[in-house]
Amino acid sequence: MVTIALIAFVAVFIVVALLVAATGMGGSKQDKAMLARLDSALATSRVTTEMADLLVDVRKNETLSTIPWMDRLLRNMEVTPRLRRILYQANLKWTVGHLILMCLAAFFVGGYLVYWRTGALLFGVLIGLVTGFAPLGFVLFKRKQRLAKFEEGLPEALDLICSALRVGHSLNSALGLVTRECADPVGPEFKVCFDEQNYGLELKTALENMTTRMPVQDLRIVVTGILIQKESGGNLAEVLEKTSEVIRERFRLKRQVLTHTAQGRLTGMILTLLPAVLGCALYFINPKMMSLLWTKEIGIDLLYAAGGLTVIGGLIIRKIVNMDV
Repeated sequence: MVTIALIAFVAVFIVVALLVAATGMGGSKQDKAMLARLDSALATSRVTTEMADLLVDVRKNETLSTIPWMDRLLRNMEVTPRLRRILYQANLKWTVGHLILMCLAAFFVGGYLVYWRTGALLFGVLIGLVTGFAPLGFVLFKRKQRLAKFEEGLPEALDLICSALRVGHSLNSALGLVTRECADPVGPEFKVCFDEQNYGLELKTALENMTTRMPVQDLRIVVTGILIQKESGGNLAEVLEKTSEVIRERFRLKRQVLTHTAQGRLTGMILTLLPAVLGCALYFINPKMMSLLWTKEIGIDLLYAAGGLTVIGGLIIRKIVNMDV
């Protein structure tokens, strides 16, 4: 009885399989073409290496950490979006989790080494805070460099847009010209704005997103001019040309200010680094004499006072020599 049921099941399965195969083979060419287009649009079929380069994933990968539990934890922290934006502006391929782990590792390693050598817990914690800030300081330094480079390349991009508008191109095609002709970081940032418009975002939203990604004052001026021209009308090429001239004049004034404040900035750097460098040099020359600073109670108090006064002096000099233009 079991054998007959098994044979009947196999026979029914074969018949159904043959019917399905016959139905697929007898389909019209129109149905096959439709299925091919759906597979191409959804990218569900296998593609060759050449076609794989042409497929574009429009979804934004916002992985905060390669560790699953840490990724879930970072998504619930309010500081995470700000750190992610800073890493993007610095053009570093780190995740927020990598940055936090490096800061924690630098904090514990630097603090433990100082505590192991001096035995002063508070002094070790303070030095650990300084070393723990080092990875974030490096990210902020790279961010500042990239924003400055974007600001320097912005007038050239405006000149290209003005030239394209004068020969009859639309603003969208002019932005596309900037993406092809300008170098990093101007070209890639305008490309993101150009792609966002092509994917359906309004011009205002795409430009505001670019000012969020690149918080540069000159870019805000350009975006404001474009949006006002879109609402009130006027000659956009002339507006952008005048904006480019203003930006170049600001650069000239900035360079003049940097020239006049060079001596003050160098003085602040020397006065800030001199105590630490001189202390390390004296320690290598005579360790027994310098060790009195962390083995005696009065020496520890002097270290705290010297560190605090050095930081305060550096901040005051920085406030004096930094001028907003």
